[in-house]
Amino acid sequence: MRTSTGAAEAKRPPKVAAAASRPVPRTGRRVKLMVSRVDPFSVMKVGFLVSVAMGIAMVVMTAVLWALMSAMGVFGSLNDLATSIIGEDSGQSFDVMDFMGFGRVLSLSIVIAVIDVFLITAIATLGAFLYNIVASLVGGVHLTLTDD
Repeated sequence: MRTSTGAAEAKRPPKVAAAASRPVPRTGRRVKLMVSRVDPFSVMKVGFLVSVAMGIAMVVMTAVLWALMSAMGVFGSLNDLATSIIGEDSGQSFDVMDFMGFGRVLSLSIVIAVIDVFLITAIATLGAFLYNIVASLVGGVHLTLTDD
């Protein structure tokens, strides 16, 4: 024997199908991590490669900047200014290219780049050692990563 409520329930779709048709809000996974130690040797390798790339970029930038200034006539203007200050009748000649020639500027840039490679590599490695000491006392850096 069926009652009227039983007929109404038979016509109603099941609750599972209704829930499946609704869009489910998607939340990413959250993972909490802690960086407790950094390998100083790997930091040294990465620091070395980054500093070499920065050194090459600095040498190229210096060459391009010098060529640009030369094409704009900056060095000729400096020569004219120095000649007007010193005076032409003094018997002394001044040429800014004696001090700022392309070879001299590029050589100085290379020397500074090599020094920077050693310094940046040493500072990065020292920073890794200091981080390990501080992380052992404090516990390290806590990160929360999400999967979106």
